[in-house]
Amino acid sequence: MHIADIFQQQRPTFSFEFFPPKSAEASEALLGAVKELAEYKPAFVSVTYGAGGTTREMTHDLVVRIKQDTGIDTVPHLTCVCHSEADIQAILERYARAGVSNILALGGDPPKNLAGYRREDDAFQHAENLVAFIKKFNASGVHPDSRGFGIGVAGFPEGHPATPNRMLEMDYLKAKVDAGADYICTQLFFDNHDFLDFRARCRIAGIKVPIIAGIMPLTSLSGMKRMAELAGGSRYPAKLLRALARCGNDEEAVQRVGVHYATEQCAELLDNGVDGIHFYTLNKSHTTREIYASLGLKDSSLQF
Repeated sequence: MHIADIFQQQRPTFSFEFFPPKSAEASEALLGAVKELAEYKPAFVSVTYGAGGTTREMTHDLVVRIKQDTGIDTVPHLTCVCHSEADIQAILERYARAGVSNILALGGDPPKNLAGYRREDDAFQHAENLVAFIKKFNASGVHPDSRGFGIGVAGFPEGHPATPNRMLEMDYLKAKVDAGADYICTQLFFDNHDFLDFRARCRIAGIKVPIIAGIMPLTSLSGMKRMAELAGGSRYPAKLLRALARCGNDEEAVQRVGVHYATEQCAELLDNGVDGIHFYTLNKSHTTREIYASLGLKDSSLQF
C-alpha cells in the first residue's frame, strides 16, 4: 500500500525496523520475531541496507520474504553510496516487479573497508538527488501503482552529525521533501523535547509531510555505549542516566529501565499527536511487545 494511503487510513502509525541477518540461524530467528510482531498489525516494517550496498541482495530477499510470509507492507532502505544510476534503476525495477510500494531514500554511510572508494564518484551525492531520481522513475509508469513508489527520508531530531548548522540542516531536509518525499522517519532519540522542537521547526520551514518518531529501547549498557560511539552519537538525558546508574551492572534491570523509559516516551509522543512511532527492534520482538503491553496496545491499526 502506498504510504499516502497508509497515513490516510491510520494515524498514528506503528511500524518496526529490521536488518538483514548474516546466517541461516539468524534468519529463522528474525522471521520468528517478525511473525510475533505481525500480530500487532503494524502499518509497515522497514529493512535496512548495509554501507555501500553491502546487504543489497539480503535486503531484497528479506523484503520479499516478509511481504510474502506476512502480507505486511515492507519498506526497503536504499542509499546513494556506491551506486550508479543504472544500479538504482535496476533495484527500483526489481522492487516494482515484486510489488513493493514504498522506499526509504537515504544518503547512506560510506563503506569503511572498500579500497579506493571515492564519494564523488557516486551518481547521487545526497538523498535529495536519490529522491528526485525515484520520482522520475515513478513518472515512467513502470510501477504497477500509477503513483509509483511512496518515498520516505530521514530526519535528525538531535541534529545531523555532518551539518552542525541547524538552519542549514533544515534547508537540506526541506530540499528532500520538495524533491518528492512523502514522509520523514527520524533517527532514534531519547529526549522528546528534541523531537517536538524538530517537528515544530519543520512546520515553520513549510515541511508539511507526516513525521514518524524513531524509538529504540535501551536493552544493555554495551548497546548504549555503541550508540554513543556512532557518528553524531546519541544524547542521553540526565533522567535516563540516573535510572541506569541505579541499575549498576544488573543487565536485567537495565533492560527494564530501557523499556519503561521508551514506554514513557511513546505515551508522551502519542499525547502530543505524533504522526507515527517507528521501533528500531534490533531484530527482536520482546522489548517492543513489552512496550505495547504497557501502552495497552493490542492492534496497531486501532485509532487514537
